[in-house]
Amino acid sequence: MLEFINVTKKFNSDLFTQAFVALNDLSFKVREEKVVGFLGANGAGKTTSLKISMDFIRPTSGSIQFSSRLGNSQKEIFSKIGFLPERPYFYPHLTGREFCSYMGKLSGLTKKRIDEQVRYWGPIFKIEFALDRLINNYSKGMLQRIGFLVTLLHDPEFVILDEPLSGLDPVGRKELKDVIIKINEKGKTIFFSSHIVSDVEEVSDDVIFLKSGELAYQGAIDSLLESHSKDKVFIRYRENGKTNLITSNFDKKNSDILNLINKGNEIISVENEKVTLEEIIYHV
Repeated sequence: MLEFINVTKKFNSDLFTQAFVALNDLSFKVREEKVVGFLGANGAGKTTSLKISMDFIRPTSGSIQFSSRLGNSQKEIFSKIGFLPERPYFYPHLTGREFCSYMGKLSGLTKKRIDEQVRYWGPIFKIEFALDRLINNYSKGMLQRIGFLVTLLHDPEFVILDEPLSGLDPVGRKELKDVIIKINEKGKTIFFSSHIVSDVEEVSDDVIFLKSGELAYQGAIDSLLESHSKDKVFIRYRENGKTNLITSNFDKKNSDILNLINKGNEIISVENEKVTLEEIIYHV
């Protein structure tokens, strides 16, 4: 859906200091119809990358390409993208419904279509109760929900979200993650940045990880977890009515299980020691 090809971005503050390199020869791909998490520490280059994707800023060198599925002209491509920035601006003296109407008209939607979309997404985002309130009375969570809603009004094929779960409580994060999964089930591609690694692991098919403006990893999360899997195996069994646990490894587990069975024990479970995406990212 989106490909970065040897993208470098430098920022010059003045003539007498060396340019800051935000992105250094960066290449990656966002696969179609996938949920792709975008990870990296503060200053790693995530927001810069997203701004380049949206043509808010231009790369110093390199290029980006969008899938032909989005169209051939820039106008056609961007009409099929929904973008939610990290710090969106909301018109505080509009109601939520008026804001939806305004944003929908900017996307060329009819009033009927806007109303249909608001009726559909309002309950899903659990914001319908506040649509007739002024936005300046909205909480952080409500602003995130209305911002996400208007991002989807024009039914985009490609959804780009910059820190959509930032500042939300656990319930709010869970609800918005459910929306991300729901959008993806409709065949949409979602590319979202986050500082919360566990959230990315929970909903994403792929992950792209930046470190100091360079690519540290890209690929399927399952493959990444498998490649960093640990050797320990936990065997839980029942002996004389009591549940016990022994630790084995991949090479020994079959013989250990057979030995326990031969002694008349009941095997309850066999589990590999799990490694989390957060652990892997931390070590990287």
